Amino acid sequence: METSIRYGGDSKALRIHAKEKLPIDSNTRLQVQGELDTRLGAPTYFTAMIRHFDPQVSASLGLGLKYNRQDKVHYTVRAKKTFPVTANGFFNFHIKGHCDVDQEFRQRKPSGAAEFSWIIFNFKKDQDVRLKVGFEVFDKVPYMQIRENNWTINADINGKWNLRYDL
Repeated sequence: METSIRYGGDSKALRIHAKEKLPIDSNTRLQVQGELDTRLGAPTYFTAMIRHFDPQVSASLGLGLKYNRQDKVHYTVRAKKTFPVTANGFFNFHIKGHCDVDQEFRQRKPSGAAEFSWIIFNFKKDQDVRLKVGFEVFDKVPYMQIRENNWTINADINGKWNLRYDL
């Protein structure tokens, strides 16, 4: 199980996040994840999704259900395609999309992004770094991510940010 603690400038609360990927076959997983808000003492969301990765085209597709306290249950679909920029696979271009739909199929919440990622192994001794720069298409917001071993910071041009530590 992957667990992390997260803090965002918009929530002012520490959240505990957990994710488990259960294999169905060699390229398909049942992914379940949830988050507990320590200020509220209650879960903020839970998702269960079937995710399939096709290694021949470097793409993944996921379908599932999402529950959160505000909007209740949604159907969710997500896809991601990776294009290697360099032969070693350390510099890539990604296109990804995600859409949540309510139970009545009336209200849709789409998101999509195009991003570059650069992985630098042994940036310093025993320190790996990943840099991402992207653009969220629907909200028209540039963003960035810096990941160093267990620490990740995300920020966008509107001043939204969050910090994650993987346990």
